[in-house]
Amino acid sequence: MSFRLGLDAKLYLNTATYESPTWSEVDAARDVTLNLEAGEADVTRRGSAGWRETMAALKDASVEFELVYDTTDSNCTAIREAFMDRSTIEAAVMDGDITTVGTQGLRATMSVLNFSRNEPLEEALTVSVTIKPGPSAHPPEWMTISGGGG
Repeated sequence: MSFRLGLDAKLYLNTATYESPTWSEVDAARDVTLNLEAGEADVTRRGSAGWRETMAALKDASVEFELVYDTTDSNCTAIREAFMDRSTIEAAVMDGDITTVGTQGLRATMSVLNFSRNEPLEEALTVSVTIKPGPSAHPPEWMTISGGGG
């Protein structure tokens, strides 16, 4: 059995092309949550013996995280600009280092839907971010590293 700790998981942005990615770790991120859900399709029929039957329909994903606010951090800037411009970023939400064989997670082109700055009195400034799959020629995929880094 192989356990993974949250502190070893990593969030990445692709700074190159989809076909030849260059992954930049978003090391200012903390408390990352990958949400994966499916819609429901009712497939109940008369032969269901009185039971409702349901199948998974369209899948949905969202990633919520906090960033320590840093205007000199290129990843923070890229995420903010994608929000302001209504453009997309490509992200990988991995359970470990993206160059390690066996690491896996979701890779998708994402729209930035939330970029809210938090200003607590006795803490560092942070940004609450929500990203969801956006328009792309490449649908979201579950990526498992088999060698060479993505």
